[in-house]
Amino acid sequence: MSIEVKDITKHYGSQVAVDNVSFTINSGEIVGFIGPNGAGKSTTMKIITGTLPPDDGEVVIRGMPAIEKQKEIRKIIGYLPEHNPLYLEMYIREYLHYVAGLYKIMGAMAKERVSQVIQMTGLTPESHKKIGYLSKGYRQRVGLAQALIHDPDILILDEPTSGLDPNQLAEIRNLISTIGKEKTVLLSTHILQEVEAICDRVIIINKGRIVADENAALLKEKGGGQIQTIHIEFDAAIKPEVWKNLHFIVNVRSLEGNQFLLETHESRDVRGDIFKFAVNQGLTILSLSLKEKSLEEVFREITQH
Repeated sequence: MSIEVKDITKHYGSQVAVDNVSFTINSGEIVGFIGPNGAGKSTTMKIITGTLPPDDGEVVIRGMPAIEKQKEIRKIIGYLPEHNPLYLEMYIREYLHYVAGLYKIMGAMAKERVSQVIQMTGLTPESHKKIGYLSKGYRQRVGLAQALIHDPDILILDEPTSGLDPNQLAEIRNLISTIGKEKTVLLSTHILQEVEAICDRVIIINKGRIVADENAALLKEKGGGQIQTIHIEFDAAIKPEVWKNLHFIVNVRSLEGNQFLLETHESRDVRGDIFKFAVNQGLTILSLSLKEKSLEEVFREITQH
């Protein structure tokens, strides 16, 4: 195991930020860690990196207890915190050489490694500038570069794509996917399309507790609840009220072009019943299919119930 989180709890005064959280992450996994604001994501990540002690429970990194072995663990973890701390008066190369020095990377080796991470993170066009003159997106890249500077085995990335434009998002997504082939990555983000695109597994935290831990594709198949959505299209316009005659349809959404989204809590496949009903009504169906849930829909179902 790369990361073992065992029954950790953290309080801020009377508020329980993290409530008896446990999960494991294997070597080579890219895991998306998602949840609403205030759910406990950043607190959990700080505890994993050793920057915040838990009130109860423990974290084990590569067999080493995080509290007792902080020095050893910091050598193998790269961390990009939610609020990216940078020295704005320093130049990009100057700052990255400074961070390299903290990891005892010196001389020609530091120069080579700084050049590598600048290229990896797409900082080359801005590498001559002071950090304070950079856009938010490029500052985020500098934060990612410092997390990579010592070539860590484990990356903890809290909102790594914050402030990036669509082109930058694609570049950083590709970078994380490439890195994930050789490293363990725990990634927090509010951009759920990013999680779908690059993560092997999804952990959802809500109100300080883990409410889902599943392969991303399987999570979408299972859904957060028992809501099944059927897409249907007709050759002519019909009134939405016609669906009131099907007791198992709990919600109807009208779309353009004589199309509807029908929602049901039934666990069985109801398409046959819908087809028979439409035929009995003299309606001509052009298409009838189950609509696959997006991760965003599943996320809303899980965190709102």
